[in-house]
Amino acid sequence: MLFGISGSARLFLYCLPADMRKGFNGLGGLATNKLGQNPLSGDMFIFVNRPRTMIKILVWDQTGFAIWHKRLEQGTFEMPLIEKKQNSVEISRQKLMLILEGISLKSVQNRKRFLLKKDDFLIEKVV
Repeated sequence: MLFGISGSARLFLYCLPADMRKGFNGLGGLATNKLGQNPLSGDMFIFVNRPRTMIKILVWDQTGFAIWHKRLEQGTFEMPLIEKKQNSVEISRQKLMLILEGISLKSVQNRKRFLLKKDDFLIEKVV
């Protein structure tokens, strides 16, 4: 894996097949128009083609856009369970790594871990 994923970055998987001929502007347009997200946020936007043999990941790194692209020579990328009406789903860094490495998402069992929710950490303003 050649790219690092910041702990604050969210990962959005576009659920519909994407045209892999799209570059920076085309994928940025999908992030804005189809996912309703700001491509300049530093979040990662994941796109897969119809046969699920190619994947592109678009990210803004404060100086410009970067695209990471992978094409499988054999097999397909497994997608997480997605409701038909959804056009995107937020996934974890771990799930992305499993998808990229070809590990079955159905066979993975997560052990219990602490998860800090945004509402759990509120700082009261002292006046």
